[in-house]
Amino acid sequence: MTPSRPGSPRISRRSDPDVGDAPIMGAVTTSSDESGSQAKDSRRLVIVTGMAGAGRRTAAHALEDLGWYVVDNLPPVMLPQLYEHCCAKGIGNIGVILDVRGRKLFEELPWVFNELEEAGQMPEVLFVEASEETIVKRQESVRRPHPLQDDGRLLDGVRQEKQMLSTLRAAADLVIDTTSMNVHQLKSRVSHAYGGDEGDQLRLTVMSFGFKNGLPIDADMVVDVRFLPNPHWVPELRAHTGLTRPVREYVLTQPSAGPFLQQLQSLMVTVAEGYLQEGKRFATLAIGCTGGKHRSTAMAEEIGRRLRELGMPTRVLHRDVGLE
Repeated sequence: MTPSRPGSPRISRRSDPDVGDAPIMGAVTTSSDESGSQAKDSRRLVIVTGMAGAGRRTAAHALEDLGWYVVDNLPPVMLPQLYEHCCAKGIGNIGVILDVRGRKLFEELPWVFNELEEAGQMPEVLFVEASEETIVKRQESVRRPHPLQDDGRLLDGVRQEKQMLSTLRAAADLVIDTTSMNVHQLKSRVSHAYGGDEGDQLRLTVMSFGFKNGLPIDADMVVDVRFLPNPHWVPELRAHTGLTRPVREYVLTQPSAGPFLQQLQSLMVTVAEGYLQEGKRFATLAIGCTGGKHRSTAMAEEIGRRLRELGMPTRVLHRDVGLE
């Protein structure tokens, strides 16, 4: 049954979409098994969207560097036709940049997503964002108005865009907060998420941070390692980080460190299996201590090493190292 077009975006993730008796106009016809269900296409379709000034095009450039076919500012209603064209031409993975210059065109997204799902393709959403202060500074630095600013303030446009995209953000497969990232760090994060051939594995980012600098807003899970003794109070370790051998050994040889890491490792294996069953391919595990310099960095490196040994694609980042 062809879904009706709602008046406001309501994106849903359906693991078993209903397939009608006849193909939808403009949809791609794919091979079916004996039960009549659509065969899932192996190519990936990623919608790159998010806040203006948060790095949409930088993220898209990273996909291009990985060999993806990327289209900028395509009207959402044309996504099924683009997908059909790429299938016919044998084009592989596809990235599409969508921004709020389309405004009312965003209302087409639920209908478009359902049409693509019934054609055997589950679109993924990569959403980039940054703090209001960061967005304003970036927009002012390039002397460009915000696409939703109209005659109001720049901040008004930023807040209107944030509200408009809230539903799409909630449905995103991967949210990247670029507030403290430079161009190279964002490209590296996207390359980790979408590069390689581990399509059936959870791609995990482990991030150390300091609670005194705030929680990472793009974290899926947060663990607190402030129960471990703080190397800050050991004079010969204070100036070093958990990336150095003396601090790492001090942290990891604490009696409670080993059991905690073992249980966290088992937890992540279980979580990864569940996420993949629900169609989630990316996750961020944040590990925090007071300042993000000693305990969290050592523990993040160690859990990252253990998970890589188990074959889980894992990247380790240290948000607050160097901020002290």
